[in-house]
Amino acid sequence: MNQLNHFDETGQAHMVNVGNKPETHRVARATGAIRMHPATLKLILEGGSKKGDVLGIARIASIQASKRTAELIPLCHPIQLSHVSVEFTPDEANAVIECVVTAISQGRTGVEMEALCAVSVGMLTIYDMCKAVDRGMVISGIRLIEKQGGKSGQWHMNETQNVEGIVAEPL
Repeated sequence: MNQLNHFDETGQAHMVNVGNKPETHRVARATGAIRMHPATLKLILEGGSKKGDVLGIARIASIQASKRTAELIPLCHPIQLSHVSVEFTPDEANAVIECVVTAISQGRTGVEMEALCAVSVGMLTIYDMCKAVDRGMVISGIRLIEKQGGKSGQWHMNETQNVEGIVAEPL
């Protein structure tokens, strides 16, 4: 396992110096899900929320979060995003909405944190908009599923193992 790169040789936290790294095309995809009561999902899909278009607002919140990640995560670099897409997929049989965010940049550092932050805020926005009818919603499975670019190249979740040695599978 590599050393944690947000600590210097004395163990003090610092922002990683990316000034000498070449700019490359960077892509990151992250996912997460929110489980709810079936009636809540039905309300969302039929547009019955008093607060408006739940998934439309959650999509905008996700995009906004991706652009503000460096303000929320102390050692993240502010980066120029060239594209962010947010896809919500409802699963009526299981009363779940899955979110997949793709973040793209041309830069010196990856966009994994931007994708992960976007998924998190999208799920939280759905919760916020629907909590009046369902406080028992559960947000889960927020994780990186793919990354491209930079020194480490490509990475896909299904090719790695989690801490317990179990192959990590997307939702």
